[in-house]
Amino acid sequence: MQPLIEIQTIPIEIQMKVTNARLEYARGTANLEISRDKGGLQIRSQPIQVKIDTFEARNSIVPTTVRSIEQSAQSGRQAAYQATASISREGRMMMEATVDGQVIPNLARQAVLERPADLNLQFLPSVAPEISWNGGELNVQYEMDKLNFDWRMEQMQFTFVPGDIEFTMTQRPDVIIKYVGGPLYVPPSSDPNYEPVDVKA
Repeated sequence: MQPLIEIQTIPIEIQMKVTNARLEYARGTANLEISRDKGGLQIRSQPIQVKIDTFEARNSIVPTTVRSIEQSAQSGRQAAYQATASISREGRMMMEATVDGQVIPNLARQAVLERPADLNLQFLPSVAPEISWNGGELNVQYEMDKLNFDWRMEQMQFTFVPGDIEFTMTQRPDVIIKYVGGPLYVPPSSDPNYEPVDVKA
């Protein structure tokens, strides 16, 4: 006799998803600012200074009124000294003269021949100009450009993400009971395939 009931069990089905722990970090950003300080070229030049003083040179040609008076006074004093000396010398010679002496001819000869001839020749100007100077100066100052670097860095940020275990039930447990036998007739004699049971045997 075949079994009339078929029992089928369906087990539970669970899906497990594991997420590992991890450490996340955000990279720090860096900002760079560059600025430039401009240099420059500075040149300072002072030319040579020449000073020419021609006062004395001009006075030797055309003296000023004051200088002309001084020169005339000096020439007068010198002429007076020379005349005094000449008269004194001639007077002494006259005092020592004898009757047959040649004092007067000698004096005349000295007055005419021995006196140097004054031709009034001279170089003009008789005094050279005074020349002086201050040396020139050249100062060159060069300064290169300067670059300034300003770094601004942010710190790195770390974040810890813990692990995770996730369970998902993809199939519920179940019991399936099937009746696999034929139909039941009441009374049993109504079954077309009914065969009476031999009770005596």
